[in-house]
Amino acid sequence: MYYVYLLELSNKQIYTGFTENLKTRYPEHVGGQERTTKKYLPCKLISYVALQSKYKALAFEKYLKSGSGSAFRNKHLT
Repeated sequence: MYYVYLLELSNKQIYTGFTENLKTRYPEHVGGQERTTKKYLPCKLISYVALQSKYKALAFEKYLKSGSGSAFRNKHLT
């Protein structure tokens, strides 16, 4: 499985990420081991989508980071 996940950061911004193992990746964010979210702790997992195709998961992550994708994210996933 491949996961696209959303974190709400302490500054109320949404971080969109991709991983093959959400159970290990999320604690890395919460523990301050991830440099992109480290200065915005605490953060919390607000949503994730599990996909069987790595290609589709990466494409969905890219879409969520686009202008229309962030509008979709804000309306349906947060």
